[in-house]
Amino acid sequence: MRLLLDTHIAIWSVTNEKLLSTSVEDLIADPANEVFVSTCSIWEIAIKYPLGKRSGAPPFGAQKAIESFEYLGYHFLQITANHAAFVETLPMHHSDPFDRLLIAQALTEPMRLVTSDPQVLRYSETIIRA
Repeated sequence: MRLLLDTHIAIWSVTNEKLLSTSVEDLIADPANEVFVSTCSIWEIAIKYPLGKRSGAPPFGAQKAIESFEYLGYHFLQITANHAAFVETLPMHHSDPFDRLLIAQALTEPMRLVTSDPQVLRYSETIIRA
């Protein structure tokens, strides 16, 4: 299975904050699965990290994120023009541009997006609840 981690899931997998369910930890650890992080998530971290202690700010910057994700063996999913264009076809369940792009990537590739965001879960039954 090809898994695309939502930004917060990718961060939690690095920080080991015990916020992931055992089933999601098992999916990520399963060598039969390919685990991806989108360049969209790197961009989101780069924007939010400098905000510091504000809600939603990641605990590390973009370069540390890249190194951590590479260390864990994750693949990077680049953003294509088709991914960006697909965003306009999505219903407006959610207004977060990062999440909408991740959803578009997961649906067009296809991949199984892993998230704990209830708004994101509304887009498809193929999205995995973390």
